[in-house]
Amino acid sequence: MRHTIPVKGFQFEHAFEFSQENVARFAEVTGDNNPIHLNEAYAASTPFQKPIMHGFLSGSVFSKVFGTIYPGEGTIYLEQQMIFKRPMFAGQRYHAKFTVVDADPEKGAITVDCVIVDENEKVCLQGMARLLNKSVFQTR
Repeated sequence: MRHTIPVKGFQFEHAFEFSQENVARFAEVTGDNNPIHLNEAYAASTPFQKPIMHGFLSGSVFSKVFGTIYPGEGTIYLEQQMIFKRPMFAGQRYHAKFTVVDADPEKGAITVDCVIVDENEKVCLQGMARLLNKSVFQTR
């Protein structure tokens, strides 16, 4: 997929899952040790009933995809908007879905609609990214 030239309407998808160990490591790196993410007893007393993932850990899948899968190597993040719609949980499978909404070959700019859905296709996170990667517009 990394060699596909971005065109308006192009869609792609990436399945992923984070473990509770990933959540704990994210908390360690960021310093966000809110018990809603790490403490089962505390989380059980909340409306979520169990620990939820950090929103930015969930959204980090966008960075992975853009930098390594599509458009891939050399991509620079310019902007990412995110709206957290539903909690996400460690150990559950999710799908990040992407649609190119604009592509400007001269500037190397790409605007991508980003959505994460759960196994029931319910939207958990939605947003929009603006990227820069002139090399993907070059003929290969």
